[in-house]
Amino acid sequence: MLQVYPASSRFEYDKGWLKGGHSFSFADYYDPENVKFGPMRVCNDDVIAPGKGFGAHPHSDMEIVSIILSGQLRHEDSLGNVAVTGFGGVQRMSAGSGVIHTEHNPSEHEPVHILQLWFEPTERGKTPSYTTGEFDTAALDGALVPVASGQNLEGVTDMGQDMTIYLSRLEAGQALTFNHAEGRRTFLFVIEGQLKVSGAEHEVVLGRRDTARITESPELVLTGESPVFYMLVDLP
Repeated sequence: MLQVYPASSRFEYDKGWLKGGHSFSFADYYDPENVKFGPMRVCNDDVIAPGKGFGAHPHSDMEIVSIILSGQLRHEDSLGNVAVTGFGGVQRMSAGSGVIHTEHNPSEHEPVHILQLWFEPTERGKTPSYTTGEFDTAALDGALVPVASGQNLEGVTDMGQDMTIYLSRLEAGQALTFNHAEGRRTFLFVIEGQLKVSGAEHEVVLGRRDTARITESPELVLTGESPVFYMLVDLP
């Protein structure tokens, strides 16, 4: 089964200092039919203005991953962690029993564009933790590159959930195949360009900021309809 959520269906927001869209119910947007997909609870596409950000606020029992697409994001938390990350970097916070943090754009001139993803953890009440990771941006071309995972992948930012976040870039006409075990889910998010998704019983083309939620389709053929940059999340 493949369910497409076009970009036009997202909850869009413009607060001046913060612009973007929610792919799931979040903050001022609530749809009882769109709360989560497996353990995935949030996919926020945020652009934060120079010098702006989120003040100190708490989290608990959530795996939070920030993928920086452009600009820089500064994180500081009650555990004593401070980090500034740009494209090619990932921030992961396991909120566990509770943590307070801030997120801020440290630049005076350049906005920061991030994807922030939240996932329910496999275990609640854990000791909170934070880490950053890096990936080779050149390796994204023609491949699915894992950037955060709870599946013990060497050199990949760890998470407290049995899942993996991949990024990939394809040229027009370039294709690859993604396989996963029976009973798992796939979430697709097109960052830029157009992606054709082919399975045993479906074929669709996703455009910029479209998403798809896929079940019962263990083999997917992913083809660039145009040069495309996209995210794939493999979920239980």
